Amino acid sequence: MDLGLRDAVAVVTGASRGIGLAVVRGLVDEGAHVVAGARSSSEELAALADTGAVDVVPVDLADPAGPAELVRAAGDRIDVLVNNVGAVTPRLEGFLAITDEQWERSWALNLMTAVRSTRAALPAMLAAGRGSVVCVGSVNAFLPDPGVMDYCAGKAALENFAKALSKEVGPRGIRVNCVSPGPVATDLWLGDQGVAQTISASGAGTPQEIADAAVAGTATGRFTRPEEVADLVVLLAGGRAGNVTGTGITIDGGLVQTL
Repeated sequence: MDLGLRDAVAVVTGASRGIGLAVVRGLVDEGAHVVAGARSSSEELAALADTGAVDVVPVDLADPAGPAELVRAAGDRIDVLVNNVGAVTPRLEGFLAITDEQWERSWALNLMTAVRSTRAALPAMLAAGRGSVVCVGSVNAFLPDPGVMDYCAGKAALENFAKALSKEVGPRGIRVNCVSPGPVATDLWLGDQGVAQTISASGAGTPQEIADAAVAGTATGRFTRPEEVADLVVLLAGGRAGNVTGTGITIDGGLVQTL
């Protein structure tokens, strides 16, 4: 299926690993040119850059000036923006132990980076009369978890932001959608100092037991793969989904069982 992304210019935040890297690969496979932003590159992202289809922009996206710096590197044309960057830290000591600084950093990474990237990219899209913004959210936007309370709040705000913006810019040819994964097999969950290992260190079980419990309530019984999330993001980014906007799509193996 041709998704209508050949020769499109796409900006992806948090692009060096995990879901972001998979999104970059998916866009390149569809013929897009990708401007990939991350604090540092990776071997896999550098290999994609060697093909000429990807420009890697080292940038701290938590810095208020970082998102605009990334978008400027794309030039005057931006067809697709993927707001992927985010971070989660388990809060094992409860709400009262979460500091203002931790709230602010979580808010910056999980909401404000997307707000700032979109603010920087939107003028080019408006001038062209077309564009697609896809935000990578989380099922925690509507499945609040006290163990990641600040992350949940940031992702809920991100989903609300995407839906509100879609109503403003839809009449001008720009679509805004949100993809909300459940647990994904990335370093964020399964790597060194990832969620499973961090919770395990508190004595709650082995990392494998923590990971197994995270997907025990799913219908499929497994973590979503990064490329599965990326396929959905790329579909929404392309023209074949041309009348899909203001939508939040969940990919969680059946974890969320309500409509």
